[in-house]
Amino acid sequence: MKPLMILVAGPYRSGTNDDPLLIAKNVAAMTETSLRLFRAGHLPVMGEWFALPLIEHAGSRRIGDAVFNEIFHPISRRLVAQCDGCLRIGGASAGADEMVALARQHGKAVYHALEEIPHADTPL
Repeated sequence: MKPLMILVAGPYRSGTNDDPLLIAKNVAAMTETSLRLFRAGHLPVMGEWFALPLIEHAGSRRIGDAVFNEIFHPISRRLVAQCDGCLRIGGASAGADEMVALARQHGKAVYHALEEIPHADTPL
């Protein structure tokens, strides 16, 4: 199988009350999944990797302000259209569920567990 670019979609703010420690825990779960995808020969991507530096640069003062909302989900919406698939992880999340729906609309593969994704044949 050729390597796939797969968006890892999971909760970011959901269930955190915007507590930075809980948000960091959610990001760590997506990052760990991304590492496992990479080690399986694929190219993982997370919307947070693209959105958060832009949000900071654009002058966001807090999670959920106008600048944050302008960038955070729109980045992932554009990104999922470029990916081969979407891996949904974690608990309840309207944003992650939206990425799954968009992936399906674009005819992309949707996965719900790492084990569903075959290892890629990639040279080291």
